[in-house]
Amino acid sequence: MSLPPNILTIAGSDSGGGAGIQADLKTVMALGGYGMSVITALTAQNGEGVLGIHAPDPDFVLLQLKAVREGFPIAAAKTGMLFSAPIIRAVAGALRERDFPLVVDPVCVSQSGSRLLQEDAVDALREELLPVCDLLTPNRPEAETLAGMSISSKADVLAAGEALLRMGARAVLIKGGHMESDGVVTDYLCVAGEAPRSLAQPRVETTNNHGTGCTLSAAIAVNLGKGMPLPAAICNAQEYLNRALRHSYAPGRGCGPVNHSVGCMLH
Repeated sequence: MSLPPNILTIAGSDSGGGAGIQADLKTVMALGGYGMSVITALTAQNGEGVLGIHAPDPDFVLLQLKAVREGFPIAAAKTGMLFSAPIIRAVAGALRERDFPLVVDPVCVSQSGSRLLQEDAVDALREELLPVCDLLTPNRPEAETLAGMSISSKADVLAAGEALLRMGARAVLIKGGHMESDGVVTDYLCVAGEAPRSLAQPRVETTNNHGTGCTLSAAIAVNLGKGMPLPAAICNAQEYLNRALRHSYAPGRGCGPVNHSVGCMLH
């Protein structure tokens, strides 16, 4: 019997349980991995918004990462909310030398509109973390912020993807959830030296979409940890997220999360 792949998430904690570390670990377990975590920030939040953020010292973030790397063979990792420039620099420096794929979800703003990345941390994200990642997964606003351009068309998406590749990312998946479309959400995969690919899924009309970016990037990391090629890892993760959105519900007030347990239903 093969053991589950060990998947590491380096991200913030969501006290409401729908995004961040909590969403990542639920996703990893639902898809058959073993989840480990490095917590970069504590958030006080629920489905209606973020009440406050407390970040640990970067040295303690690194201590968590050291403990995990020394104790477990890591099959794949992802980053989410990193909050500050010092934390980004610390994490990027520690991950330059590694033997596993790294997915970077450049979390800037929560689903409720609260800022989760300090303004002076954008340059650090762009300059320090992009060059060490195997896949960057920005939504449209995040891609606009990192690429320094507005995006309103497919041509803009592809231009932003090329710009982010030039900054050092090995591959970029620009997510289409914020783009206007008729019943379809199209993500665009840009890989250096390859023609861009459009990867579409049916749009799910729901307000329970808290943690979608965390869930997708975590699912991709699990699939990469299982040895899937990048395009297959992304398509499988898209399908999982689409099912999770279709079965989503609101456990409390405000914006509800996706239903991570749909992965478990398949086994």
